[in-house]
Amino acid sequence: MIAYLIGKLADVETDTIVIETGHIGYNVKVPSSVISQLPGIGEEIKIYTYTSVREDAISLFGFLTKDDLMMYKLLITVNGVGPKAGLAILSVMDADSIRLAVLSQDAKAISKAPGIGAKTAQRIILDLKDKVSMEDTLITQQSKAAQAVSAGGSQIRTEAVEALTALGYAPSDALRAVKAVEAEDMNVEELLKAALKHLF
Repeated sequence: MIAYLIGKLADVETDTIVIETGHIGYNVKVPSSVISQLPGIGEEIKIYTYTSVREDAISLFGFLTKDDLMMYKLLITVNGVGPKAGLAILSVMDADSIRLAVLSQDAKAISKAPGIGAKTAQRIILDLKDKVSMEDTLITQQSKAAQAVSAGGSQIRTEAVEALTALGYAPSDALRAVKAVEAEDMNVEELLKAALKHLF
C-alpha cells in the first residue's frame, strides 16, 4: 500500500517512530537497530514501509533500506514468522547477515533474535535457502560501498567464494573474505590470493 514515507521525524519511542508528512503523523514500528541510526527530532527521514492489515489493526513496519524491507517480506513468508518476529530478527541482524546465516545454515545466529527458537530458525533456513544467494549479498555490499557492479565483476566474486568454499572454508567466512577485498580490475586468481590473506 505505502511504499515509503518521507517526512519529519516527530517522535521516537522504544520500537515505534512517528513521521509527520502532509499534516498527518504516521506511527511506524521499526527494528531496534533503526533507532540508533535516526536523525534528530524535526529532521527529514525516508522510511521504506510494509503495511500489515489484520482484522483488528492496520500497522506500518519501517526500514531504512530497501534491502532490509525486502528481507522482511521474505521472512514473514516463513510459517511461524509473523510481522513482530520478522521485526525482532531485523533488530539483531541486517539483511546481509540474515543471508549469510541462511547460506551457511547458521541457525544459532538467527535464534539470537528475541522470541525466535531453534526450530523457527531452522525453518527460516529451510524456506529461504532457495530464495537468497551469495551473489545478492555481494551485490548489496558493493552497492553500499557505492561501487558500480558489473555482471562480470559480480561473477568473479561469486567464483572466488565458490573456490574458497571448495577449499574447505565456511561459506560465511568465504563471503566475508571476498567482500573485504577491493576487487576492481582483478581476475579470479588475484581475488582469491587477496581474500586468503583475510582468512589468516
